Amino acid sequence: MLPSDLPALPLIPLLLSIDIPPVSSWLLLPFFALLGLIATGPLLFPNFWEKWFAHVAVGLGLLMLLYYGFGRNSWHTAVETLAEYFSFVTLLTALYVVGGSIYLNIGLQATPRRNVLLLLTGSILSSLIGTTGASLVLIRPFIRLNDNRAKPYQIVFFIFLVSNVGGLLTPLGDPPLFIGYLRGVPFFWTTWYLLAPWILATGLLLTIFWFMDRRNPYPSRFSRNEQRRIRLEGKLPLFDFNGRKNLLWLALVLISVFLDPQRQSWVPALDIMGNHVSFLREIMQLLAAWGCYRTASRKALAANHFTFTPILEVVYLFFGIFLTMMPALQLAAHVASEPAVAANLTPTSLYWLTGLLSAFLDNAPTYASFVSLSMAGHELSISQAESVRAFANNPATLPLLRAISTGAVLFGAMTYIGNGPNFLVRSIARKEGVEMPYFFQYIGRYAIPYLLPVLAIVSLLLMWL
Repeated sequence: MLPSDLPALPLIPLLLSIDIPPVSSWLLLPFFALLGLIATGPLLFPNFWEKWFAHVAVGLGLLMLLYYGFGRNSWHTAVETLAEYFSFVTLLTALYVVGGSIYLNIGLQATPRRNVLLLLTGSILSSLIGTTGASLVLIRPFIRLNDNRAKPYQIVFFIFLVSNVGGLLTPLGDPPLFIGYLRGVPFFWTTWYLLAPWILATGLLLTIFWFMDRRNPYPSRFSRNEQRRIRLEGKLPLFDFNGRKNLLWLALVLISVFLDPQRQSWVPALDIMGNHVSFLREIMQLLAAWGCYRTASRKALAANHFTFTPILEVVYLFFGIFLTMMPALQLAAHVASEPAVAANLTPTSLYWLTGLLSAFLDNAPTYASFVSLSMAGHELSISQAESVRAFANNPATLPLLRAISTGAVLFGAMTYIGNGPNFLVRSIARKEGVEMPYFFQYIGRYAIPYLLPVLAIVSLLLMWL
């Protein structure tokens, strides 16, 4: 624990007192305009939004790209953002195809206990194959378990647990933790030091879900005796699993994640505008997606109602989000570097600052910015792996990294854009007939009343650890 005499961070007054950074405020308008359209378009003008959302998102993204390239001559930032976006959508696409080609059906009627067990299983699986992988493998079985009548709150808690909180235990779980691993954080550091926040957040959310699910029982199609009789006759297997061979493609995608030129010097990379751009990893992932789709069972794809519509929606929207987000990320980096902020870097303040920014911005660069700032305050450099390991293992600085890591992962569940799989799960659920809440409804009805108190309790735990 850090010394108790460190000052607490008065977030609102302090942030309001910071000078405007060297980024024109109007540059933030495309980002907020896109977020506003994502939030209100499906509700206020659904026909227009459904037809033109891709044009709007791509158009705003291209405008920002051209401005950074030709207007500011900042091609380095533009290329770096495009490379991050390409890596993001490549991995998401590969996992979407693999997840859509694996058919899993549980031959049981949904009950609160069974739903909780599946969510707990998904939370554990998220740290093994990533939040995106676990979400795409389990979202359809979860909907089928609830007899294809899943309710919005069930999908929202799936996003909370499987798409976000569950990825806290390994670098494979969530992009910020993988960035830390690439920089030098030991692989099992997250398993050991983030286990307590994972247990607390997962336990509280599952408990809340169980009480909610008990109040909304689903009528069973069959009595228990009828279910047992049908199963004994072989007509209703306990588990119907099709696509075992596609697990090999999933393994190939996960292995390719480690082929990062920043970590492995032998991995080739392209030098574009001063950026070392990875390409071997992305080629492997695209080949795995192509191979998986070509060899997948047509019956499994049909049973999963597989189409490319949900992933294309994410590809278009996040193109605009990534590019219009560039000024917002620069603003966040400026805020983090302010002396007034740096002087108040306690585990609690880092947890909330990193988390709140990660809920609306890309959590990986947010994580890297605050880790870099925290290390600079202790005369360490994030570019040196030995320094990062020392920062992660020093009892005086370990709580800072734990708070940043926890905030970056957990707060990704606060909005649909906080983490990649959130929007994808929403799109799949909508395609399966679930009336998912809109952007602000998600925040107002679920994230604030249910998730935010859990995040506050976790912050108390981090103060005690």
